[in-house]
Amino acid sequence: MATPTSAAVIGSTGLVGSHILSTLLALETSFSPVNTITRRAPKATSAHLNAIIEADTTKWATALAGLTPTPAAVYSALGTTRAQAGGLANQWKIDHDLNIELAKAAKAAGARTFVFISSGGTRSFFSSFAPYSKMKNGVEDAIRDLDFEQAIIVKPGLILGHREQSRLGEGQAQTVANAIGSVSSGLKDRIGQDADEIAKSAVRAVQLAGEGKAPSKYWILEGSDIIKLGRTEWPSKEAAPDAPDATQTVVQ
Repeated sequence: MATPTSAAVIGSTGLVGSHILSTLLALETSFSPVNTITRRAPKATSAHLNAIIEADTTKWATALAGLTPTPAAVYSALGTTRAQAGGLANQWKIDHDLNIELAKAAKAAGARTFVFISSGGTRSFFSSFAPYSKMKNGVEDAIRDLDFEQAIIVKPGLILGHREQSRLGEGQAQTVANAIGSVSSGLKDRIGQDADEIAKSAVRAVQLAGEGKAPSKYWILEGSDIIKLGRTEWPSKEAAPDAPDATQTVVQ
């Protein structure tokens, strides 16, 4: 049996990040240990989970660099909104600056693969000038320039699923997408993707890269790729492990 791959998930209490975490923990023979760095404890529990609780995000890069063993794969689903952050400047510090700082820390520590959950449509002519697109594109470009052995950029459309904190306009958009899905599942898939399938596509891409099957060292997953890897080609029967208490480290 192959040795499990160590992993780290940033943003593991968010919608996509929590699904990435639960997916990795269910694949304990493939991924272990699984580390998280969060301001609050993740809901998932497992003996294979090392949850670092750190309220000060300026210490996250140092915490990531200090993980032992060094995670072979680092996933970042870190992101916030302008409203939640208290303005564009604060959102930029999280969505752009912190993500780049974490990618640099992962590279310096020796992580082989970095996965970033970005957003679809940010490279079109008109949208590329929007602050949100500039944040996402800036992180994508920084990850490319860091030259990881494998970089994976996941670019979903509308992210479908239940958030603990609702986002303005997103609930209505999901309602519309679900209504469209009742008529045409294919059209719904082009509009948005389920958070669980986005997460699974990210995990599956890492697995394929480990098997030497990535199409390039800077691999971009668009909506159709997410559906393919996260739904169509995802193994239908994955045995979920028991969930004993997780190891939690509170950083003072």
